[in-house]
Amino acid sequence: MANWSDPRPGAAPFGADSAARAGAFDAGLRRYMLSVYNYMLSGVLLSGIVALGFVASGMAAQVFGGPGLLKWVISFAPLGFVFGMSFGGGRMSSGALQAMFWGFAVAMGLSLSTIFLVYSPIAIAQAFFAASAAFGGLSLYGYTTNRNLSAMGTFLMMGLVGLIVASLLNLFFHSGPLDLVISFVGVLIFAGLTAYDTQRTKSLYAQVAGTGAEQHTIIMSALSLYLDFINMFLFILRLFGNRN
Repeated sequence: MANWSDPRPGAAPFGADSAARAGAFDAGLRRYMLSVYNYMLSGVLLSGIVALGFVASGMAAQVFGGPGLLKWVISFAPLGFVFGMSFGGGRMSSGALQAMFWGFAVAMGLSLSTIFLVYSPIAIAQAFFAASAAFGGLSLYGYTTNRNLSAMGTFLMMGLVGLIVASLLNLFFHSGPLDLVISFVGVLIFAGLTAYDTQRTKSLYAQVAGTGAEQHTIIMSALSLYLDFINMFLFILRLFGNRN
């Protein structure tokens, strides 16, 4: 029969080492998730400051209110950053990927400045706080739930593709009812993705903890949560916001 006692003086009792490892893992996970949220929230803050500054300077109205190529460059620049980070991030250094993230936040801020030309400040503030409350609750659910959300994530990604197709079609049809449906479905999809991406971010820690990929994972996870929040905010604004 195995003898679990250790005759060495001062030796740790059986299970103490496992408990210490579990404690170290939990502490590392908290640090890792905090880093993800710090990046995400800092990115949102930077985008907001850039958007407000662009509007206050009068340049947003000048660029988006008239003809020219620049407004299209600004509008699609965030998408270029997302594709660059998603497909080229693995070959970048952590510093380069971080610079791309901040560049994305600036580009997104310039693009988001258009909402201040369309919606009232009160409507924007209400949508922002509603999205913040929803994001906080859904992210907490994704972090704490024991339910595997992988299947839901696959379904939501399929829904996202359909949402993009419907949005592109409505650029030609200009249907008010369809726009309402798109906005409502968009809120639901990005609400679900918030919970899914939070759980996925948490689960990735076990794979990247202590490796060179950890910082890359933190930044890319922050990007995913940033996009979830911003899109949920924009769809809420479209759904309930009062236009100027």
